[in-house]
Amino acid sequence: MIDPEMRVLRERADRGDASAADELIELAAERGDMDELRRLSAGGNATATDQLIELATELDDMDELRRLAAGGNTTAAEQLMELTAE
Repeated sequence: MIDPEMRVLRERADRGDASAADELIELAAERGDMDELRRLSAGGNATATDQLIELATELDDMDELRRLAAGGNTTAAEQLMELTAE
């Protein structure tokens, strides 16, 4: 997807278009785009948060999991504990 298309998709998602948000999340997860997932997660999108945790876990990104856990995300805290217990 080219940048102008991403911009339109972001604008739609920011206006509350759930389909656009879902598409952005899917694209970001496929590309490993943690910045996009963080942005959507910060906006309150639980699916983006779940995908961010999944990607951080796959990449062994302890800093990201710690950041999410410190913000109160129990799933991130659980993943962090699992990764550090290995």
